[in-house]
Amino acid sequence: MKYLTIGQLDSLREIDTPTVANAVETHESRLNTEGFMGWNIRCQFPDLGVMVGQAVTATLNTTTTGKVKSRSVWHDCLQAINEMPVPAVIVAKDIGPRPFHGCHFGDGMANVAKRVGSIGLVTDGGVRDVETVHGMGFQMFAVGTVPAHGNFGLDETQVPVEVGGVLVNPGDVVHADENGVVVFPPELADYVISEAQKVTEREAAQFNWVLSDEFSLEELIKRG
Repeated sequence: MKYLTIGQLDSLREIDTPTVANAVETHESRLNTEGFMGWNIRCQFPDLGVMVGQAVTATLNTTTTGKVKSRSVWHDCLQAINEMPVPAVIVAKDIGPRPFHGCHFGDGMANVAKRVGSIGLVTDGGVRDVETVHGMGFQMFAVGTVPAHGNFGLDETQVPVEVGGVLVNPGDVVHADENGVVVFPPELADYVISEAQKVTEREAAQFNWVLSDEFSLEELIKRG
C-alpha cells in the first residue's frame, strides 16, 4: 500500500474539497462524473474543516435481529488503523436490512478509533453522540443521526466498499470538507496538488475579470 508523505498531507489540507474535485477530474484516468460522493453523505461538523486521510474500510450491519455479537472484526479494523503510518479515515458501508436505522458510530467507538490513529468516519449509515464526538475533534460524514446503536457488529474490514456512489479501496485518499467527499488513489496525490494550484489560479483570474471594467457578456460568450 502506498502512503502519503507528510508534505503531501500538509499540501492537501490547504486545499478545499471542490478544488480537489476540479483537479483530479482532469487526470486521464478519471471521468468527471466519478469519484465524489452524493449529497446524502453529509458533513456533521463543518467547523472542523478539511479532513485528509487514507481509507480503512468496513461493512456493518446493526439492524439484523438475533445476529451473533462479536467484536473481532472491529478489533481487526482497529489494528489496520493502528498499523497505518498516516491519519486513517474509516469508510463504512451499511449492509443491514434497515439502512435508515443503522447507527455505526458513537462516542465510544470514536474515542478508541481516534486513540489508534483515525481522524474521522465516512458512512452511508447513521451516527450518534454527535455533541461528544464533535468535542473530540473526530469528523463524521453520514446520512444522518440515529439515537440507538442497534445490534452492533462489523462484518468485514479492509475490503472494497461502495459508499455514496463511490467505490473505495483500502488505502484510497479521502479528502472531505463541508462541501462533501472526494476519493482518489494515493498515486495521484502529487498530480492533484499540482493541478489544484492551476485550478485556483484560473478561477482567481476568472473572478477578477468578471468583476473588472473589462467584463462584458459578449466577451464571456466568446470565451466559451
